[in-house]
Amino acid sequence: MPDLKPSFVALLRSRQFLPLFVTQLLGAINDNLFKNALVVLALYRLAHLGPVLVALAGGVFLLPYAIFSAMAGQLADAREKSRLIRAVKIWELALMLLAGLGFFTGNFAVLMAVLFGLGVQATFFSPLKYGILPDFLAGDALVVGNGLVEAGTFVGILLGTVAGGLLVVLPHGEIAASLAVLVVALAGIWAAWAIPPTQVAQPGLRLEWNFPAASVSLLRLAAEAKTVWFAVLGISWFWAMGTVVLAEFPTLAHDVLHGSGAVVTLMLGVFAVGVGIGSLGMARLVRDEALLHYVVVCGVGVSVFTAGFALLAAYAPVLPDIPAVLASGWGQMLLADLLALAICGGGFSVPLYVLLQESAAPSHRARMIGAANIMNALASVVAAGLTAGLYAGGLGASKILLLSAVANAGVTFWVLGKIRGGAQNERKSMESSPKR
Repeated sequence: MPDLKPSFVALLRSRQFLPLFVTQLLGAINDNLFKNALVVLALYRLAHLGPVLVALAGGVFLLPYAIFSAMAGQLADAREKSRLIRAVKIWELALMLLAGLGFFTGNFAVLMAVLFGLGVQATFFSPLKYGILPDFLAGDALVVGNGLVEAGTFVGILLGTVAGGLLVVLPHGEIAASLAVLVVALAGIWAAWAIPPTQVAQPGLRLEWNFPAASVSLLRLAAEAKTVWFAVLGISWFWAMGTVVLAEFPTLAHDVLHGSGAVVTLMLGVFAVGVGIGSLGMARLVRDEALLHYVVVCGVGVSVFTAGFALLAAYAPVLPDIPAVLASGWGQMLLADLLALAICGGGFSVPLYVLLQESAAPSHRARMIGAANIMNALASVVAAGLTAGLYAGGLGASKILLLSAVANAGVTFWVLGKIRGGAQNERKSMESSPKR
C-alpha cells in the first residue's frame, strides 16, 4: 500500500512552509487588488479605450519577466533566498506608496507604471518562491506543497479581485484602494520575516548584467534538458492561455452582457475559486511518479469549457448586475461553465511545475524557474498583443475565446504525443535490455 500524502493541514502547520505560503498569498492579493481596481477604473472611465488598456495590462505586468527573469534566477541561486524575499516585499511596499499617488490623482500613466513595477517585483519573487519550496519539501509533499501554493495564489487572486472591484467603486474608492494595498504590503513584510533561511544553491555564481544575452544563455541551458524544456513550454502555454481568457472576461461582461463592474468581479472571482479547487484536487490525486496524464485530461477540459463559455456568452441576454446573473438560467450556466474551465486550468499547471522542480538540478533550480518565466512572459505578451490587435480589428470576445479553445486543443494533443513517445521509448529500452 503506498504511503499517504501529507495532509494540507500538516503542511500549513509547518514552520517552514506556512510563512512562505502566507507571504505569497498576500502578494497575490495585493497584485490583484491593485490590478482589478485599475481595470474597473479603466473600463468605466476611459470609454472605448478601456478594453484596449485592459488587454494590454496583462502584457505590461508580464513584460518584466521577459527582461529580468535571467537575472532573477541567477540571484536566487547565488544568494540566500529568505533574505531576498524580504527585500522583494519591501520593494512592494514602495510601489504601493506610488500606487496611492496614482489613485489619488487619477493618473493612469502612473498606475500603469506601478503595474510594470509590480511585474518586476513578481519576476524576482517567482524563482525565490518556487526555488525555495523544494528546500523544504520533497516527493509527494512537494506535490501537495505546489498544489497549496497554486491554490493560495488563486485564493489571493479571488480576494484581491473582489476587494479591488468593490473598493474602487465606493465613494472615495481610490483612497480606500490605496490604503488597502498599503496594509496588505505591510502584512506581507511581516510574514516574510518568519521564512527560515536555507542553503545557498550555488555560492559565488556570477551575475550577468547583459539582460538579453543572459536570457538567451539561460534558455539554451534549459533547452539542453528535454524534460525541463518540456515542462517550461507547457507552463508557458498555460500562462498564455490564461492571459487571453482573463483579458476577455471583463470585455465580455462589459460589451456583450452589458454588466456592471460587479459582474466583472463575480466572473473573475468564480474563475479564481475554480483554479484553487483544481490545484488542490491535483495535489490530492496526482502521485509523484505519474504527473503528465492529468495534464492531457485537464487540457481537453480547458478547450471544451472555453468554447462552451464563448458560445453561451454569445447568445446570453443582457445581465446588468449580479442578481440578474444569479437569477438567470443563462447566467447560472455561464458561471458553472466558467468554474469548470478554471478547475481544469488549475489541474493543468500543478503537475508541470512539479515536473520542472524535480527535473532541474538543485544548483540550477531557480534559474530553470527563471527560464520558465522568460518563456511565460514572451508567450503571454504575444498573447496579450494578439488579443488587443484582434479586438481593435473588430473581432469580439466570444470569437477570440473560440480561437483560443482550438489552439489549446492542439497543445493538448502535443502533450499526448510526448507521453506516448516516452512510453514507446521505454518499451523499446526494456525489450532491448538483456534477459536474465
